[in-house]
This record gives sequence, structure tokens and C-alpha cells, in this order.
Amino acid sequence: MANFVLIAGARLGAWAWAEVVPHLRAAGHAAHPVTLSGLAEKRGLPAGQQTHVQDIVDEIERNDLRDVVLVGHSYAGIPVGQAAERIGDRLAHVVFVDASLPADGESFASDSSDGGAALAATIAANDGFWPPASPNHFGGHGLTEHQIARIVSGSTPHPGATLTEPAALTRPLNEMPATYIHCSLPDGVLPAEWADVLAGYHWQLVELDTGHWPMFSRPRELAQTLLETATK
Repeated sequence: MANFVLIAGARLGAWAWAEVVPHLRAAGHAAHPVTLSGLAEKRGLPAGQQTHVQDIVDEIERNDLRDVVLVGHSYAGIPVGQAAERIGDRLAHVVFVDASLPADGESFASDSSDGGAALAATIAANDGFWPPASPNHFGGHGLTEHQIARIVSGSTPHPGATLTEPAALTRPLNEMPATYIHCSLPDGVLPAEWADVLAGYHWQLVELDTGHWPMFSRPRELAQTLLETATK
């Protein structure tokens, strides 16, 4: 039995995995969706990048989880990648779902073309938070109007420090047993720079024919992909 530890991306919480968890449990595995500090039911808790890493490590250690499959979606790939190396032999596999990848000394914001200047300005203008996205942000990702409304209504402002503080890794990321799930919508193409990185890592690359929020648009297919790629 695997222990799936599921962390959704920016502005989301454990609730985002509600339609994925039953499929994992029906297959005989345990599923532990995690809400990171400052989000959803943990809104108001102070959080920086290392707070989010510790949130994940604490969940695993508190429940004495073994054979852990760590799943990080979007922004959460950054704290998940760091937590993966800190849980030692508890780790079985890491799955990055259309996710950002951590680099030692680099932040989520620094991966943008302007080095994070626009995001930093947005955070400064919103009392230290990245505000929830408008419904238009989710167009072209295979989501119904109802699914978009669920995401928008459930989203909370994201603690800005988690996006601007650097990741800390002690060993190369490509030493981890990992799978990268690329969601093909809206443009259908994995950027060349990402393809080069993933090829160098020798990770398994899986294409999922949906948009950036597959836990809403294709929960059954995402769950099946997690089961197929992470329990081999």
C-alpha cells in the first residue's frame, strides 16, 4: 500500500483533491491531502517557503507514513521537491503535476521572465499576498463553468513570502525517483527548456490531455495516472 500525500498549487488547499482521493483509496491505497499554512482552513497562519516544506514533512512524520508518494501540483512542486529529500527512506516516489521544480537558492518568482518583479509588485500591492485569480484565468484548460466557479470560490490569497523566498536543496533533484505529468492544454506543447530539463533528469514524462488543474477537469484520469506511474 502506498501513502499518497497530495499538495495542490497556489491559493488552493486539501479540498482541491476531493474528487481524486476516492479513486486512490478504492485502489487500496491511503491518501493524505494537505493544506499548506496560510491557505484554506489554515488561512491566517504566517508562512514562508520553508514553512510549506515543514508542513509536508510534519504531515508525514506525525502520521509515521512509509512508502510515501509525494504529489505536488503547480507551485507545490517547489516545497514538495524539498520535502522529498528530507523524509529519507520514507519516500517511494515523487510526482510533479504540471509543476514548478525547486532549484537551490531560487524562488517560485525567480522562474518568471522578469525575475519575479511583476509578481513582487502584485504581492506588495495586496498586503503581502498573491490574490486569487479571476474566472478568465482558467479559460482554455478543459474546465466547465461549474469547475471554474469551484476553484474561484475556494481559492484564498496566497502568502507572498512562499513565492519569493528561495528553495534549499542539498542534493541534485534528478537523484529522486520521480514522474512529471505535463498537462497539454491550452497549447499542447511542453516548452523546449522544460523538455531539456526533464530529459536530463531521466524521469518518466507523462502527457495528460487536459489543462493545468486536472484534479478538477479530469480527476479519474489523474488518479489513474498517479496509480500507474507511482506504484510500479
